[in-house]
Amino acid sequence: MKTSALQIARRATPLEQLSQAIQQGSEVSVKELESLLSLLMDKKRKMEQEEAESSLRIMLEFLQFLRKRKVEELNEVENDLQFIKEDISTVEKHRVELYRARHRYAAKMRMLVNYSSAVTVPPSLIDKQGSGIVSGSSISQQQGYAALDTSQNRKADARAPENVHRTDSDSQNSDQSGLATARKRHIYAQLDDIQGYYLQKRRHCTKQSHRQEERVANVINREGYCAELEDFQSVLSTFTQYSRLRVVAELRPVDLFHSANVVSSIEFDRDDEFFATAGVSRRIKVFDFSSVVNEPADAQRPVVEMSSRSKLSCLSWNKYAKNHIASSDYEGIVTIWDVSSRQSVMEYEEHEKRAWSVDFSHTDPSMLVSGSDDCKVKVWCTKQEASVISIDMKANICSVKYNPQSSFYIAVGSADNHIHYYDLRNIKQPLHIFCGHHKSVSYVKFLSNNELASASTDGTLRLWDVKENIPLRNYRGHTNEKNFVGLAVNSEYIACGSETNEVFVYHKAISKPAASHKFDSDQNDPDEDMGSHFISSVCWKRESPTILTANSQGIVQVLVLTA
Repeated sequence: MKTSALQIARRATPLEQLSQAIQQGSEVSVKELESLLSLLMDKKRKMEQEEAESSLRIMLEFLQFLRKRKVEELNEVENDLQFIKEDISTVEKHRVELYRARHRYAAKMRMLVNYSSAVTVPPSLIDKQGSGIVSGSSISQQQGYAALDTSQNRKADARAPENVHRTDSDSQNSDQSGLATARKRHIYAQLDDIQGYYLQKRRHCTKQSHRQEERVANVINREGYCAELEDFQSVLSTFTQYSRLRVVAELRPVDLFHSANVVSSIEFDRDDEFFATAGVSRRIKVFDFSSVVNEPADAQRPVVEMSSRSKLSCLSWNKYAKNHIASSDYEGIVTIWDVSSRQSVMEYEEHEKRAWSVDFSHTDPSMLVSGSDDCKVKVWCTKQEASVISIDMKANICSVKYNPQSSFYIAVGSADNHIHYYDLRNIKQPLHIFCGHHKSVSYVKFLSNNELASASTDGTLRLWDVKENIPLRNYRGHTNEKNFVGLAVNSEYIACGSETNEVFVYHKAISKPAASHKFDSDQNDPDEDMGSHFISSVCWKRESPTILTANSQGIVQVLVLTA
């Protein structure tokens, strides 16, 4: 017991030893206790002082950091205000120049009208007796009278024509005022995003202008705009140009509630004259676009129908051969069809599982690419029966797309949540891997040779710069958790479907929807209350405000963006 107590005492801290000694009744004098208490009080005061100093030091560092951050924010705000002040001055100056130019043109037109009225020879000067010739002095005198009469008549009748023109002008101004109000309302609804885009562009412009040579050569144009301000003006103009979607035509299947009506893909042909639909019905239907828009819905029939052995997942028209269209199906077969003969001209059967996507090259009409659940991307040539390139991705492939400016670059959307960007001349590894989505990437589409849009079942769209390998923007507003809801792009806008049976349109510079449209519900539909219907495919008419949309009921609508 003594040995154990001794070992415990050796392991104990000095404070524990002192406490134990006092508890055991060790003999301690009052003087020793007072000395010990004084020592403890000094130790306590020292510790309290150190703790207070440490707390004050932390607080001081926080306040200094906060002051630095607020000063930076203040400087940023002051710089932003300076940008805005300069831009207001620039825009007002440009407006004044346009106003003056318009009035100079109007004044010039008035002068031409006055001159034309002044030099017109009155009929009374024509010699009714036969020759029709009068003296020069008489003509001059009569012209003077005519000009005077014209001037007097113009003064006398000034108010009447002015009132007429003012009425027309008031009507026109009223229309313009209503349109301007709608555009302002559209801006205020997205003010935060528009403000963020403006400041981002303007700050970048200022960074560029620090170098005088670049400022002169690249940044400022002849109108006094920096390139970024001019780009923002273009974005603001295009964004406020449209605010809603209007239905201009609709196609409905005979049996609206049949499960085979789902339209998986809808695509325009090379010239936007015809469009094709395909899906679970195992049929490719080709429609004349002008007939669909201009003729009654009851009279709508496909101009061509072609049957497939399996359910179809994707279509792609050849960008050169107008009558060729490629399809991919649930058995993994990639087929090239001749629309004019309604027959397949080539079938590729190397994929081992369902092929989700196929795309013809924009620059080489003989090349196409496909992606499948067998985790392989395959590149095909219409002049060969076997694939020319095969890439093993180790994950299911949901979408493949050629860069519109090259037959060497492809983007691949995968179930690994990433977008892989490949140069087909070196497939050992991708040029870039774009990370950011949290679920499978269902679609990839190019807005330009550098801008790539992607859709995912995480409910977002994203925009990427494939040249700089950077993310540009994230879009939210639609609902997408499990289905392929379609993705379509043009140079300025992105359209996608939603599992709420709606179509959403985003401007590429703004992260919130610019417009949306919900398909009408059918009162006799037993599944309508459960919200089971969704948009299954969308397609944009090139450089046009027109969108083709289809949903899981097989309803096809032609929508147009309007103000």
